[in-house]
Amino acid sequence: MPPSLRHLRFVMILQAFVALFLVALTSSSPVVEKRQTLARVITKCTKPNTVALTFDDGPWVYLYDVSKALIAYNATGTFFFNGCIYDADEAKRVLYAYQKGHQVASHTWSHSDLTTLSWDNIHDEMWRVEQALQKIVGVVPAFMRPPYGNYNDLVLQASAVRNQSVVIWDFDSEDSIGATPAQSESDYDQIISKHPSTILALNHEIHETTAHQVLPYALDKLSKAGYNMVSVAECVGLPAYQFIGSPEIRDSTWHC
Repeated sequence: MPPSLRHLRFVMILQAFVALFLVALTSSSPVVEKRQTLARVITKCTKPNTVALTFDDGPWVYLYDVSKALIAYNATGTFFFNGCIYDADEAKRVLYAYQKGHQVASHTWSHSDLTTLSWDNIHDEMWRVEQALQKIVGVVPAFMRPPYGNYNDLVLQASAVRNQSVVIWDFDSEDSIGATPAQSESDYDQIISKHPSTILALNHEIHETTAHQVLPYALDKLSKAGYNMVSVAECVGLPAYQFIGSPEIRDSTWHC
């Protein structure tokens, strides 16, 4: 074999050897692309002709009246609870809402803006409420509403890890930012006059005027408009809870 051909053959064998070496190296030490799943963000109902009336920041003393008003119209509410709900009176309200058929869900522990927190602190905010609801009611919620409606990818990643959907809204009664009952009622009138297929409404149970004036007004108007007033879970066709069990007996772990 001429020297030139022997040299070419040597180069080709060397190249093949190098290629095989690189394949073996990458196979033993694969580069894994990290992918983060984001939680579903619910901004509106999906089932036609439904309205989901939601109530944040409880459980407060007006919860009983809110529930009675809803039941009078065959309506189901969704309560997003936050704070240390182990207090005996608050725990009683949480259980009452659940036993009356309303949906109970998480609004985090301290009502902090989750977009300002670390990964670990976001999980802590969510876990504390989930644990409390499991002790008090016996359920693990499948829905979470971030305080102020604020979320980022980190919040959505944490929610996905916890198998929760993030719930926002497409109508705000504005009771939390100083709207008078007349203004909130007018806002309900305006949205109902447009008769959208669905409404996902934000209210706050901590306001006496919401419980005793605005809600009864809205229920009457929504009922006459022919809407079915259901929970968030029902209006999007998803389970309300990841787990359903029995309430636990109060013990030393029921503390803030």
